[in-house]
Amino acid sequence: MAFEQAAIKVERAEEFGKLESIIERAFAVDEVERFLEQVDRKGIRIRDFHAALKQRVFAGLGEAGWSAEQLYVSLALSDQAQIREFYLSKLETVEQALRHRFKKLYQYY
Repeated sequence: MAFEQAAIKVERAEEFGKLESIIERAFAVDEVERFLEQVDRKGIRIRDFHAALKQRVFAGLGEAGWSAEQLYVSLALSDQAQIREFYLSKLETVEQALRHRFKKLYQYY
């Protein structure tokens, strides 16, 4: 029997969708290198989603009006947990060559 993650209903679907879209754009093939460079420049650990939000590394990837941090704060706690999980899953989709180039970001301490 295979493991299946339980589906949790998103409470603030519009805000969740916007933030999910921003994260998708950050990890798009044509954007991911720039995103990783920005994270590196700001001295953020790649898995530290809260620091990435605070340092505005997602700026310019979303629609005008709301920052990624504002969208995140507007979400219910369960939605925040799901978006963090989505972000962490996107980290694992970065190609190996790029992950090796930015290995300092991906290291655990």
